[in-house]
Amino acid sequence: MTDHVLVEADGGSRGNPGPAGYGAVVKDAATGEVLAERKAYVGIATNNVAEYSGLIAGLAAAAELGASTVDVRMDSKLVVEQMSGRWKVKHPSMQPLNAEAKELAARFSRVRYEWIPRAENSHADGLANEAMDAGREAEKKPEAPKKTVKQDRVSPVGWTGATGTPTKMLLVRHGQTAMSVEKRYSGRGDVPLTEHGKQQAAAAAKRLGAMEGLIVDGEAAPIIASPLIRTQQTAQAIADALGGRVETHPGLIETDFGDWEGLTFTEAMERDPEFQTSWLSDTSIAAPGGESFDGVHRRVRKARDELIAKYGGRTLVLVSHVTPIKALLRMGLDAGPSLLFRLHLDLASLSIVEFYPDGNASVRLVNDISHLS
Repeated sequence: MTDHVLVEADGGSRGNPGPAGYGAVVKDAATGEVLAERKAYVGIATNNVAEYSGLIAGLAAAAELGASTVDVRMDSKLVVEQMSGRWKVKHPSMQPLNAEAKELAARFSRVRYEWIPRAENSHADGLANEAMDAGREAEKKPEAPKKTVKQDRVSPVGWTGATGTPTKMLLVRHGQTAMSVEKRYSGRGDVPLTEHGKQQAAAAAKRLGAMEGLIVDGEAAPIIASPLIRTQQTAQAIADALGGRVETHPGLIETDFGDWEGLTFTEAMERDPEFQTSWLSDTSIAAPGGESFDGVHRRVRKARDELIAKYGGRTLVLVSHVTPIKALLRMGLDAGPSLLFRLHLDLASLSIVEFYPDGNASVRLVNDISHLS
């Protein structure tokens, strides 16, 4: 968890009003490490609407990271002064955006706003321009035939205010392995599926093969898996059912359990009783020689952002492990790290989460194993 972050946000409009977009970047306040990026095309709007949209997206990303204190840096004097309470919000189009931003800001223990010159806000400005360029190119394309418009892409969460086309992620846990049978820590250990695990993968593949929207005009949805054998085998079964191919993303790999790899919970507790207890109560603590759950969350969030940047607005199949899938669901629910210990995910289960370009999200399904019965 990152306690103190910087949010740099910007927005622009080519015409004012005109084609508009925003960009936001969240950085670790101590190291300057980029923790999250957000960008989106917002249609025809003014500069101020785009700038507020960037602020909202940046604050939402900071909340998702679990930050408690935020320093916001923007080159919009209007937004900075209005959010600081020194200027009144007079324009009707600004009032709901200001209210939404203040509601998000109230989640933190402290938010400080600072005006900076445009030259110091180049990262967010660049993202905003990328969003405007992408929006302009999309508008040039001919309207897609009606037969390619899929009903499951229309989300039922309109009352939340979410806007734009979401990136829909179908999250599949791999099938059974010998280590999962024996309930051993199975992180980076590269073990294959058992025969029963292969049957589970086939059942999940059959389920996805029958789902609407995963094959459009003869093209299968992208299938992205962790690099380990158990996820690759599960993903390949799905690819065979859809007629697609498997891509690999290292960010979807399971937690590195270090010295506990291959041990049962009892064996690890007997070996490191005090450390194991601390590890179970503090997600910032790494397993001996391994990785913390906070580290996994940051890694998976980066992978999610990269996949959205590449496949934004599409339906994706992600084949991964317990902790990365829980991390993605946690992001969708905007929940704290305790979710990791309160959410159960079965082998070969299916969960679904949607991420919107404005920073909103919707969890549609969790731990569905109806295809295994």
